[in-house]
Amino acid sequence: MLILLVPTLLVLPFHGDTGMPKTNKHTEQKEEKEPVTLKKSPVSIPVYRTADRKVEDIPLEEYVIGVVASEMPADFEMEALKAQALAARTYIVRQMVSDQAVQSPKGSLVDDTQMFQVYKSNSELRRIWKDDYDWKIKKVTQAVAGTQGKILTYDHKPIDASFFSTSNGYTENAGAYWTSDIPYLKSVKSAWDKKSPKFLNHKTFTVAEFEKKLGVTLDDSNNIGKITGRTPGKRVAAAVINGKKLDGRDIREKLGLKSADFDWKRKGNQIIITTRGYGHGVGMSQYGAHYMAQDGKKAEDIVKYYYKGTAISKADQFLNKYMAKK
Repeated sequence: MLILLVPTLLVLPFHGDTGMPKTNKHTEQKEEKEPVTLKKSPVSIPVYRTADRKVEDIPLEEYVIGVVASEMPADFEMEALKAQALAARTYIVRQMVSDQAVQSPKGSLVDDTQMFQVYKSNSELRRIWKDDYDWKIKKVTQAVAGTQGKILTYDHKPIDASFFSTSNGYTENAGAYWTSDIPYLKSVKSAWDKKSPKFLNHKTFTVAEFEKKLGVTLDDSNNIGKITGRTPGKRVAAAVINGKKLDGRDIREKLGLKSADFDWKRKGNQIIITTRGYGHGVGMSQYGAHYMAQDGKKAEDIVKYYYKGTAISKADQFLNKYMAKK
């Protein structure tokens, strides 16, 4: 069941404090010299609102705005926000026309949590952003309008537009994290991420906590275990602790680590684990997209770098197919 669930999970690394360098919001607002008008979509998404426990029909582009605003800070570069808009729209269009591995509550296509994509309404965003609401919603809306009607495809089908916060310097092969390879989700170098405030993290456990969480027993030496393999994305593939073989992803999940690229050391009764990166590592790095945009890359450059061999296509044919089923 977990194998089926995890590929649909999208990381929500930015809820609350973004932890990113401060930018001038007035400068950000001037990035688009010629504003693009957002056209109202005739297609609505039935979204299960978890707080209200009811299904709400939300126009497609309004839904994409709520997702982008929730999944990426508005402080990010405009071209990164556009890349996120393409990923968000692609995700929901894929949900419309593909068999769903994870079922949302009856009557809905998705819910508003990271089980699918995080979505927040204008009123919710206003409460979160407070005095910054006007310029942030304007900027996110501009990013969505700039990509309206467009999605990412591979072999003429919407892709699994997976994304995450920060890489360890490389993205990950889909097959190294999930159960099978996906041709457009291959490991690529993402050196920009080393500038991310989320790149390094340290977590400390007592020996007893470590043993209980992993179901292992450590000896009396300072030795913890040996990392025996790394993935194409330089994350831990396997480790052996006192004779017990463990999967790197399992270690990450059981210990609640930010990343599967980690090193560990023991100091007396404590085990200190240092991780590099934040998230599963498959697909687009959000901080990588932000720094690529700072270097002058456009949204098209960003998505085609992280999603290899994909094309930017019109969503109309897929939307028509969805509407025909209803």
